[in-house]
Order: sequence, then structure tokens, then C-alpha cells
Amino acid sequence: MRLGCDPECFLVDAAGAFVSAIGKIGGSKHAPRPIPSLGIGYAVQEDNVALEFNIPPANNEDAFVDHITKVKSFLEQEVNSMGLAFSRASAVSFPEIELLDPRSQEFGCDPDFNAWTMKRNPRPQAEDKNLRSCGGHVHVGTDDKSLNSALAVRYMDLFLGVPSVFMDSGILRKSLYGGPGAFRFKPYGFEYRTLSNYWIFDDALIRWVWRNTQRALDETDKQSIDIATWASRIQQAISTDNKELAYSIVDHFGIETA
Repeated sequence: MRLGCDPECFLVDAAGAFVSAIGKIGGSKHAPRPIPSLGIGYAVQEDNVALEFNIPPANNEDAFVDHITKVKSFLEQEVNSMGLAFSRASAVSFPEIELLDPRSQEFGCDPDFNAWTMKRNPRPQAEDKNLRSCGGHVHVGTDDKSLNSALAVRYMDLFLGVPSVFMDSGILRKSLYGGPGAFRFKPYGFEYRTLSNYWIFDDALIRWVWRNTQRALDETDKQSIDIATWASRIQQAISTDNKELAYSIVDHFGIETA
């Protein structure tokens, strides 16, 4: 297993006001800004009003933690020099003044899919046109060419999506993104898109993502858990933010939380 990620973060000024990253960070979706001092595979970009960073794929738990903390530390120093800091918020209604640049109205257009229905997810629509969100997507790579990515994503929902219902306090993002089974096919495996960025700010949570992803892949291989039997409960817990149901599922399977 190899894991990567491309988390997004909002920026705040010294007064705690949210500030657009446009024109401050550099890089774009099509041309990320490399960070040569950190090594190959590290990059940063402006994604709408958020900062997004990339890491090289990690092949063990310690490396996964190191890759994320290293680039996060580098970028924190960079934004601190501008009088800014990272926010841990995963969804924010930005003030109009920070949304004047046309780039703040550009949203990713690549479709993602629902692993439970295998249908394309509808394009997000929010009543609040100033609402912006940050994801903490997990990129999963494997040498197993026979891997059923959609099935693996369903187990990712069980081991990551369900516990995140009560581990992630930011629920506003779910009005835009973060539904059950959200993923994209990738040449190296798949991108799991249900989680917000809440887990990237704590080493224990980064390790939790590694270990529970590993368990999800193990279950995809063994299928000792009949995921179809639990499908409706898993999806309901995530889509309705049902903490009581999420707790009961986690307790039943003894799923690790952090």
C-alpha cells in the first residue's frame, strides 16, 4: 500500500478573519508549484480561495506522517511570514471582499463517483454562494491490479467515513462534499474523497488514517465482513451525520478511533 493526499486549508489573518489564498501561494491545479527544498513530489497550489498541498506517496506509516508534517511545517512558515496562519475549519462562508477575483468562482470540474451506486455524484450546489470547503482526500495506491476499487471504497466508508461522523466536528462541509462512497478512479488505485481536512492537523489522526486504510484494504481482500448487509446503515450514518448510528457501527466492529 502507498498513500498520498492533497489536503486543502484556509488562511486567516492575525485577527482570525478568513483571507483568500489567491495571489499569495502560486501554483494551480494544472501547474502546481514544486517545493524543491523538500524533495520530489511535494507541491502547493491555489485551489479557489484555499491552499492545497501535495505529498509524494508514502509506503509506510511513519513516512506518511513525515511527508504531511514536513510540507505543512514548510507552508506554515511561508504563510506566517505574510502575517497569516492555517485555519482548521473545513467549511466557511467567505466575505464578499475575498471573492472578487474570478478565480474564487472556479471549482474543480472532474467528476467523482458514488461507490455504492456507481453513479456520478451531482455537482455540489449550495444556497450560500460564498460557502467554500476543504477536503482531506486520501490517495490509495497498490500493486494489486485486480483490486476492486469501488469495493475498497465501501470498506473505507466503514473504517474511515463512519468514525469520522463523530471524530470530525465540522459538519458544514457535508452540504457540499463528503457524502458516502465518494471517490475517483486513479491509474495507481483510487482517491477516497469523503473525509474533510480535519485529520491532517494531528499526527495521531494521520496514523489513524494510515492504519484504517490498511484495514479497509485487508477487508477488501478477505471480505470477512459482509459489507452489503451493512450498506444502508453505513451510508445513513455518513449522509445524515448520525452520531448514534456511527457509534453503534464502530462499536460492533471494534473499529479504531483516535
